[in-house]
Amino acid sequence: MALVKRGSRLITVDGTTYRWRLRGRPTYDQGLVHSPLTYAAEHAETPGTILVIKTNQPHPSNWLGTQGSPVLPAQVADGIRTALAAGWTPENPGSPFYLDRSAGFVSSH
Repeated sequence: MALVKRGSRLITVDGTTYRWRLRGRPTYDQGLVHSPLTYAAEHAETPGTILVIKTNQPHPSNWLGTQGSPVLPAQVADGIRTALAAGWTPENPGSPFYLDRSAGFVSSH
């Protein structure tokens, strides 16, 4: 399953172009700051397995006004490199590959 192109951004990491997307509106748990912000990435030219990265920060549009930080391209690039080193094969079809970087996330409950 490919990412929706609308709202996605391109990033080149080590000569390969990827598409990444942050969900515009938070999920219910993200809105209540019960779960952290996640974003997804895929190979731009040959989408296969999607990478889902769980961060350690709240969604910037959460409903409680908890301060969140924007996801920077350098963070996305680092996440992609880490996932590739951990075995993510972005051009091959398969189930989503999850990269958990949520250590240090503080829930609102």
